[in-house]
Amino acid sequence: MALRGLATLVALTLLSACGFRPLYGGVNGQMRDTLATIYVEPMPDKIGYELRNKMIDLLDGPGTPGGARYHLKLSLTTSTQGIALQNAAAAGQSTVVTRYNDTLTVTYSLVDTAGKTVMSGTETALSAYNVLPSGPQANYGTLTAQQDAERRAAEDIAQRILFDLNVHFTQR
Repeated sequence: MALRGLATLVALTLLSACGFRPLYGGVNGQMRDTLATIYVEPMPDKIGYELRNKMIDLLDGPGTPGGARYHLKLSLTTSTQGIALQNAAAAGQSTVVTRYNDTLTVTYSLVDTAGKTVMSGTETALSAYNVLPSGPQANYGTLTAQQDAERRAAEDIAQRILFDLNVHFTQR
Protein backbone atom coordinates (compact mmCIF):
# COMPACT_ATOMS: atom_id res chain seq x y z
CA MET A 1 0.00 0.00 0.00
CA ALA A 2 2.82 2.42 0.87
CA LEU A 3 4.58 1.49 -2.37
CA ARG A 4 1.49 2.45 -4.38
CA GLY A 5 1.31 5.83 -2.62
CA LEU A 6 5.00 6.44 -3.31
CA ALA A 7 4.53 5.57 -6.99
CA THR A 8 1.62 8.03 -7.21
CA LEU A 9 3.70 10.78 -5.59
CA VAL A 10 6.58 10.16 -8.00
CA ALA A 11 4.22 10.21 -11.02
CA LEU A 12 2.65 13.50 -9.90
CA THR A 13 6.08 15.04 -9.38
CA LEU A 14 7.18 13.99 -12.86
CA LEU A 15 3.99 15.36 -14.42
CA SER A 16 4.42 18.73 -12.73
CA ALA A 17 8.04 18.88 -13.88
CA CYS A 18 7.09 18.46 -17.56
CA GLY A 19 4.67 21.41 -17.50
CA PHE A 20 1.48 19.29 -17.56
CA ARG A 21 -1.55 21.25 -16.41
CA PRO A 22 -4.96 19.57 -16.42
CA LEU A 23 -7.78 21.26 -18.32
CA TYR A 24 -11.14 20.84 -16.62
CA GLY A 25 -13.50 22.56 -19.08
CA GLY A 26 -13.36 25.96 -17.42
CA VAL A 27 -14.28 24.86 -13.90
CA ASN A 28 -11.55 26.78 -12.13
CA GLY A 29 -12.42 30.29 -10.99
CA GLN A 30 -10.00 32.24 -13.17
CA MET A 31 -11.03 30.44 -16.36
CA ARG A 32 -14.73 30.76 -15.50
CA ASP A 33 -14.33 34.51 -15.00
CA THR A 34 -12.55 34.89 -18.35
CA LEU A 35 -15.10 32.82 -20.26
CA ALA A 36 -17.96 34.78 -18.68
CA THR A 37 -16.71 37.93 -20.44
CA ILE A 38 -17.45 36.48 -23.90
CA TYR A 39 -20.58 37.71 -25.69
CA VAL A 40 -21.93 35.30 -28.30
CA GLU A 41 -23.35 37.20 -31.24
CA PRO A 42 -26.83 36.27 -32.53
CA MET A 43 -27.20 33.82 -35.41
CA PRO A 44 -30.00 33.27 -37.92
CA ASP A 45 -32.10 30.11 -38.20
CA LYS A 46 -33.26 27.68 -35.55
CA ILE A 47 -30.04 25.66 -35.43
CA GLY A 48 -28.03 28.89 -35.05
CA TYR A 49 -30.31 29.88 -32.19
CA GLU A 50 -29.72 26.50 -30.53
CA LEU A 51 -25.95 26.80 -30.97
CA ARG A 52 -25.84 30.35 -29.58
CA ASN A 53 -27.92 29.43 -26.53
CA LYS A 54 -25.74 26.41 -25.79
CA MET A 55 -22.60 28.57 -26.05
CA ILE A 56 -24.09 31.17 -23.68
CA ASP A 57 -24.95 28.41 -21.20
CA LEU A 58 -21.48 26.85 -21.38
CA LEU A 59 -19.65 30.16 -21.11
CA ASP A 60 -22.03 31.58 -18.52
CA GLY A 61 -21.58 34.72 -20.58
CA PRO A 62 -23.54 37.93 -20.80
CA GLY A 63 -26.72 37.93 -22.84
CA THR A 64 -25.98 41.45 -24.05
CA PRO A 65 -22.85 42.96 -25.61
CA GLY A 66 -22.48 45.62 -22.90
CA GLY A 67 -19.49 44.98 -20.65
CA ALA A 68 -18.17 42.03 -22.65
CA ARG A 69 -14.39 41.84 -23.22
CA TYR A 70 -14.75 39.55 -26.22
CA HIS A 71 -17.29 38.83 -28.95
CA LEU A 72 -17.63 35.33 -30.34
CA LYS A 73 -18.77 35.40 -33.97
CA LEU A 74 -20.19 32.16 -35.33
CA SER A 75 -21.01 31.23 -38.91
CA LEU A 76 -22.94 28.02 -39.58
CA THR A 77 -23.28 26.03 -42.78
CA THR A 78 -25.14 22.78 -43.21
CA SER A 79 -25.22 20.12 -45.88
CA THR A 80 -27.48 17.09 -46.19
CA GLN A 81 -26.64 13.82 -47.90
CA GLY A 82 -28.86 10.78 -48.40
CA ILE A 83 -26.87 7.72 -47.35
CA ALA A 84 -29.32 4.82 -47.34
CA LEU A 85 -31.57 3.89 -50.23
CA GLN A 86 -34.36 1.38 -50.36
CA ASN A 87 -36.07 -0.13 -53.38
CA ALA A 88 -39.65 1.13 -53.41
CA ALA A 89 -40.98 -0.49 -56.59
CA ALA A 90 -44.23 -1.39 -54.88
CA ALA A 91 -44.92 2.30 -54.17
CA GLY A 92 -44.38 3.24 -57.80
CA GLN A 93 -40.94 4.77 -57.20
CA SER A 94 -37.57 3.32 -58.09
CA THR A 95 -35.77 4.11 -54.79
CA VAL A 96 -36.33 6.22 -51.69
CA VAL A 97 -33.85 7.66 -49.22
CA THR A 98 -34.26 6.13 -45.76
CA ARG A 99 -31.37 7.78 -43.89
CA TYR A 100 -29.69 11.16 -44.08
CA ASN A 101 -26.44 12.61 -42.78
CA ASP A 102 -26.38 16.30 -41.94
CA THR A 103 -22.98 17.96 -41.67
CA LEU A 104 -22.82 21.12 -39.58
CA THR A 105 -19.73 23.27 -39.97
CA VAL A 106 -19.16 26.25 -37.70
CA THR A 107 -16.47 28.81 -38.36
CA TYR A 108 -15.83 31.01 -35.35
CA SER A 109 -13.68 33.95 -34.38
CA LEU A 110 -13.08 35.54 -31.01
CA VAL A 111 -12.68 39.30 -31.28
CA ASP A 112 -11.58 41.64 -28.48
CA THR A 113 -13.04 45.08 -27.78
CA ALA A 114 -10.45 46.73 -30.05
CA GLY A 115 -11.72 44.65 -32.99
CA LYS A 116 -8.63 42.42 -33.13
CA THR A 117 -9.21 38.72 -33.83
CA VAL A 118 -7.74 36.86 -30.86
CA MET A 119 -8.39 33.36 -32.19
CA SER A 120 -10.43 31.59 -34.83
CA GLY A 121 -11.23 28.08 -35.91
CA THR A 122 -13.63 25.66 -37.51
CA GLU A 123 -15.55 22.78 -35.99
CA THR A 124 -17.59 20.18 -37.84
CA ALA A 125 -20.15 17.68 -36.56
CA LEU A 126 -22.06 14.94 -38.31
CA SER A 127 -25.60 14.03 -37.34
CA ALA A 128 -27.76 11.29 -38.80
CA TYR A 129 -31.44 10.51 -38.78
CA ASN A 130 -33.80 7.97 -40.32
CA VAL A 131 -36.74 8.74 -42.59
CA LEU A 132 -39.90 7.14 -41.28
CA PRO A 133 -42.07 5.07 -43.64
CA SER A 134 -44.89 6.96 -45.36
CA GLY A 135 -48.02 7.81 -43.43
CA PRO A 136 -49.64 10.82 -41.77
CA GLN A 137 -47.19 10.88 -38.85
CA ALA A 138 -44.12 10.09 -40.96
CA ASN A 139 -43.39 13.64 -42.05
CA TYR A 140 -43.69 14.95 -38.49
CA GLY A 141 -41.59 12.09 -37.10
CA THR A 142 -38.87 12.58 -39.71
CA LEU A 143 -38.80 16.35 -39.10
CA THR A 144 -38.54 15.77 -35.35
CA ALA A 145 -35.70 13.29 -35.85
CA GLN A 146 -33.87 15.76 -38.11
CA GLN A 147 -34.23 18.62 -35.63
CA ASP A 148 -33.06 16.43 -32.76
CA ALA A 149 -30.00 15.32 -34.75
CA GLU A 150 -29.16 18.95 -35.59
CA ARG A 151 -29.58 19.98 -31.92
CA ARG A 152 -27.20 17.22 -30.79
CA ALA A 153 -24.65 18.26 -33.43
CA ALA A 154 -24.91 21.91 -32.30
CA GLU A 155 -24.33 20.87 -28.69
CA ASP A 156 -21.30 18.83 -29.74
CA ILE A 157 -19.85 21.79 -31.65
CA ALA A 158 -20.51 24.12 -28.71
CA GLN A 159 -18.57 21.76 -26.41
CA ARG A 160 -15.66 21.67 -28.85
CA ILE A 161 -15.57 25.45 -29.19
CA LEU A 162 -15.57 25.73 -25.40
CA PHE A 163 -12.62 23.34 -25.29
CA ASP A 164 -10.78 25.43 -27.93
CA LEU A 165 -11.40 28.59 -25.90
CA ASN A 166 -10.16 26.89 -22.74
CA VAL A 167 -6.97 25.79 -24.47
CA HIS A 168 -6.43 29.27 -25.91
CA PHE A 169 -6.84 31.07 -22.57
CA THR A 170 -4.82 28.44 -20.69
CA GLN A 171 -1.85 28.91 -23.05
CA ARG A 172 -1.88 32.68 -22.65
